[in-house]
Amino acid sequence: MCSVGFAGKMINNIGKNVTFYEVTNPNDDPINPKSGTLRYGVTKVGTPVWITFRGDMKIKLQKPLIIGSYTTIDGRGSRVHISNGACFFIHEAKSVIIHGLIFHHCQPQTPGQVMGPGSKLMALGKVDGDAIRVSGSTKVWIDHNTLFKCQDGLIDVTLGSTGITLSNNWLRDHDKVMLLGHADDYAHDKNMKVTVAFNHFGPNCNQRMPRVRWGYAHVVNNLYQGWKQYAIGGSSNPSIKSEANYFIAPTHTNKEATSKINGEGKKWNFKSIGDFFENGAMFSQTGERVKPNYTADQAFKPADAKSVKSLTKSSGALRCIVGFKC
Repeated sequence: MCSVGFAGKMINNIGKNVTFYEVTNPNDDPINPKSGTLRYGVTKVGTPVWITFRGDMKIKLQKPLIIGSYTTIDGRGSRVHISNGACFFIHEAKSVIIHGLIFHHCQPQTPGQVMGPGSKLMALGKVDGDAIRVSGSTKVWIDHNTLFKCQDGLIDVTLGSTGITLSNNWLRDHDKVMLLGHADDYAHDKNMKVTVAFNHFGPNCNQRMPRVRWGYAHVVNNLYQGWKQYAIGGSSNPSIKSEANYFIAPTHTNKEATSKINGEGKKWNFKSIGDFFENGAMFSQTGERVKPNYTADQAFKPADAKSVKSLTKSSGALRCIVGFKC
């Protein structure tokens, strides 16, 4: 695996000091996790930890899984479903990788206690039904996951998170797909930087691919298989560089790919560079051209937009073996 974009290279998740832990038991106890379960690996094993799965399994989390720093959850080689219960909460963490999992039918959760990283019991408030929520975290790479039909969002990046890469995921059959930025009155997210690259959005996605509040998003080499309300939107003075994406407009509804929400946006930075538009798709540009300003370990060269259909054929969770080419 090799990350690109604002997450940079994940060198703190590898090396001789990493503990390798294998999930063998799909059950979940949010207070007293048992050895062999996913929650035990996340909360009881020292970090850095690299978590894999012995075989195919369906995991119904009883409470959100709070993921701390220097944690890799790697589903390659197995079909691992996180579904029909709580899902993932990356909270005030750094250097986290989520790879190769299938998230669906995530449900809201009532307040309660849950075992957190470092074997610490935590009081958790009411949680919406997001598949993956990233809160107050940095250097997070969410790659090659399949996500659909959750109660709230599929991926939310909020509350001061930055240095995030969301890549090679397949996001489908959902309303509010991807939110970057906590709220229109949370100006701290103006420092947020997120790369959204090589993802397949659709079919049957409505909006937020992504919706950006305050911060900056480089949206590059993604396939948009239609939308209902819009594909890329924003509020509260965001900057969005849409580069070499492939937009396929829906046949019978809105052809406009963008939305400046709440009637704002005359001076916002919404720029399209090298995008490809099919079936009448349109992109309304405003503001100034924006640059990613990547460092040397974050930078990558986008592919031509016309190659995006081929490039995203492998988006989503893959059945492959760790250490071998998929």
